[in-house]
Formats: sequence, C-alpha cells, structure tokens
Amino acid sequence: MRPPAERSRPAKPNYLHDGYSVKSWLLTLDHKRIGILYLVAITLMFFLGGFFAFLMRVELMTPAGDLVTSDTYNRMFTLHGIIMIFFFLIPSIPAVMGNFVLPLQLGAKDLAFPRLNLLSWYLYMIGAIGTIAIILLGGVDTGWTFYTPFSTAYSNSHVFLMTMGAFIVGFSSILTGLNFIVTIHKMRAPGLTWFRLPLFVWAIYGTSLIQVLATPVLAITLLLIGLERVLGVGIFDPALGGDPVLFQHLFWFYSHPAVYIMILPGMGVISEVIATFSRKRVFGYKFIAFSSLGIAFLGFLVWGHHMFVAGISMYSAMIFSFLSMFVAVPSAIKVFNWTATLYKGSVSLDTPMLYALGFIGLFTIGGLTGLFLAAMGMDLHFHDTYFVVAHFHYIMVGGAVMAYFAAIHYWWPKISGRMFPEWWGRVSAVIVFVGFNLTFFPQFLLGYLGMPRRYHAYVPEFQLLNILSSAGATILAIGYLLPLAYLMWSLKYGKIAGPNPWGATGLEWKIASPPISHNFEETPVVTSPAYTFTEADFPDHVQEAKVV
Repeated sequence: MRPPAERSRPAKPNYLHDGYSVKSWLLTLDHKRIGILYLVAITLMFFLGGFFAFLMRVELMTPAGDLVTSDTYNRMFTLHGIIMIFFFLIPSIPAVMGNFVLPLQLGAKDLAFPRLNLLSWYLYMIGAIGTIAIILLGGVDTGWTFYTPFSTAYSNSHVFLMTMGAFIVGFSSILTGLNFIVTIHKMRAPGLTWFRLPLFVWAIYGTSLIQVLATPVLAITLLLIGLERVLGVGIFDPALGGDPVLFQHLFWFYSHPAVYIMILPGMGVISEVIATFSRKRVFGYKFIAFSSLGIAFLGFLVWGHHMFVAGISMYSAMIFSFLSMFVAVPSAIKVFNWTATLYKGSVSLDTPMLYALGFIGLFTIGGLTGLFLAAMGMDLHFHDTYFVVAHFHYIMVGGAVMAYFAAIHYWWPKISGRMFPEWWGRVSAVIVFVGFNLTFFPQFLLGYLGMPRRYHAYVPEFQLLNILSSAGATILAIGYLLPLAYLMWSLKYGKIAGPNPWGATGLEWKIASPPISHNFEETPVVTSPAYTFTEADFPDHVQEAKVV
C-alpha cells in the first residue's frame, strides 16, 4: 500500500490518456505515441503488401497465367516487394518497437531529438502516401530492384515517382538511426554501462549504424535513376555511355546491409524473449552483443554475391563468396547462444516465446540455404529461381516478421496496459508457422527444379508445388489476421496487465503499463547486469497474469 502522502497525490495520466484530440497525436513529441503512429501506418502497409502477394499466389495456382496479364503481374510483384521491404520490413521493428521501447530500456524520458523523431514519421508517411497514389496511377513494373537500363530507358510505368518515394522514406530511416545512436550514447540512466544494456539496445545500435552509413548510398542511386530517366544523363544506360553493372554495385552495397537492418532488430527481440521465458541470463551475453556489431560490419562486405552472374571478375567473386560465408559466423553465434540459454532454463511456451522459437528454426533454415547462394557454382544454377525467393522469405518473413510478431506480443501489455487472450495467441503462432512452411518450402523444390522467379506462367509439371504454396499462403493470411482481431479486442476487454506481467527484467518493466508521458517519476539507477532474475520473477507471478 502506498504511504498516505503518496495516496493523496493524483495519479499522472498515462501516455494514451494525455490528450485525446487528433492534433495531440499528430503533433506529439512523445516517442511512445510516435511508435504507435508507426505501428498503425506500418500495419496498413503490411496488409497492402500482403494483398498483392495473395493476388500473385492466386495467379500462380494455374500454369497458364489466365488471371492477369504478364504486365499486370509484373506490377503486382513489384509493388509487393517495394511495400514490404521499404515500408514494412525496414522500418517495422526499429521504428515501432525501437521508438516505443528504446528510451524505456535506457531509463530516458525520450529520444535525444523528439522533433526529429516526429519529422521521421512524417517523411515515412509522405513516402507511403505517395506509393499508394502511384498504385492508383498504375504502379511500377521494374521489380523492387529497379534494375537498369530497363528502369531508365524501357519501362513505361511510374518509375521516377516510385524512386522518389523510396528516396524520401530513406531519409526517415537515416534520421531514425541517427536519433537512436545519439540517444544510446548520451541518455543512458546512471549505472547503465554498455555491458549492462539489454541486447535489444545493442541490436538497435548495430542497425542504426547501417541505416546511417548505407542508406545514403541507396538514396543517391535512386536519385541517379531519376536524373537519367528524366534528363537523359548517361550514368547506367550503355547506350548513353553508362554502365548497368555500376547500378548493381551501388544498389546491392545498400540492399544487402539492408537485410541486416531488417533482421538485426529481430535478433535483439529474440534475445529479450528467450531470456524472459527461460528465466536465465542470456548465455554468452558479450558474444551476442559483439556479434551484432560484427554482422553490421560484415554486412557491408558481401554485396558482390548478388552479382556472380553479372560479369564481375573471378578473383573478386571468390573473395565475395568467402565473405558471404563468413558473415554466417556471428549469426551462428547468436543461434548457438540462444539455444544454450534454453538449456536447463525454466522455459514457458507463451505466445512471444512460440514466435521466438519459430524465428530460430526458420532463420536457421534461411541462413543455411544462403550458403548455397554464396557458393559460386551453385549460385549459377539457383540464380533468379524460386530457390532465391524461398531463401530470402525464410530470412525476411520467417525471421524478421516472426520477430516482429514476437515483439508485438511481448511488449503489447506495456503498450496497451492490457493482456491479449493467450490461447488465441498460441493458435495464431502455430498457424503462422505451419502456413509459412507450406508456402515457402515448396519454393525451394521449385527453384531446384528450375522454375524461374517473376514469371506469371509456367510449365504444368510445376503446378502441384505451386498449389501447395498458394494453399499455405491462405493459411498464413489467416494466421496474420488473427492477431489483428484479438489485439484490437484486448484494448477494451483484455485483462489489466500490471507493470510486469511476464516477470521480465529491464527498466521498461519497472514502470506502469501503459507508462506515463515522461516514462519515469524519478531517474532510475542501474546496479546490476541485464537479465538478473530473482525468485520474485518466477512463474507464479506470470501465471496470474495469463488470460486464456
């Protein structure tokens, strides 16, 4: 019971109740509200991108390509790729969970530059609204890679507008990364040394370095496409004296590190979830922390494996092949240490944990199949086949999206102050896992058998595997829609969560759910390493908070 003086003090409104008007949300400088704004926008873009994926799978159920024309199909997979990569996967965990959780984990009142943070969201929205407008105008048919000279000289779609949309949203990513780096350096609570930081912070730090250093390269590359397409400046088009291979170097110099912008924050989420639901300090804490920086560094050195068939020299291809295999080492360190953390842990299979375990399995398959593409000889066979599609979906969807769902469920009580129905959460996690594997595992076989990607028609011998893949996509869609329904339900009917429903460690669990606007009544002081569990954190407390 609170002392009399404290009981007489009126409770401060939480961040959700600190102003209800639209203006109070659109002009907010509170990192938590900006995280919610990102959550709403990114969710809309996720389902829009998923809609195009659904149309593609319907088209591929029959070999004749009788639903849409090849040109329409080109526009569908292009929009699916652009929306999912630039407007969902890259910003999802950093922009939503990084914004909401990072200052809480650091014991800070906000990010270092709140106005810059709000500007980042507006830049994202400008790019997103522009993309939706371009869809209404007819879309783009180049693929999300915008390969030249097709994108500069031959495509009749809205390439210039789409590249400008991606150009603008790139600045959102850069500013967010810059804000996170300064916040982590300057706004940690007293006693929160680098090796007491939660591993999610380390992951966001590595991600932010990539965002700041690599994204400008993509922005410049897209700007050059616009200059060549509009003004006819010869940069990439050989007919104008340009070099299309130069475009591939510039594009993949960003786009391969971008894979780690998508997956590194997810790895940080998994470290948090594994520790909490195993009731153990993460095995090899420093190895996981430094492996985040190792992945960020090595990610800049592997772009060449996308170009084994583009005409680069044999010697440079050998070096890129070695480096591409070497980047698996820090990733393998994480997987090994998560597994070792589970060993003899007090493991509870709550919804976030199910998603985390799904992440580990699917990411491992995606990583191992990446070694096939890093080997030059095998890449020649698999290049531009469905094997590549399956591989990067195991990383991006099986990895990044599973981690995003783990994060949403893990921090949902902190975000909303309510628990979600645990049974439905577990059902959804199982449906997503089954649907995902039924969708994408047949695509490994399709690629091995030689079915090229990006084709809207194919020979009949591939139909059975395509039907299996389309059936899996339907199951996967149900798995994704369920959380949308029960999380919305929980906002009104969910059980009150309390400050720490999972019995987790970390500063964000020391304050009320949802937090007050300035996060902490008093500046916290950290005196112990991350993930130091006590008896009070063990299952009785967790079981009481569950809602079935």
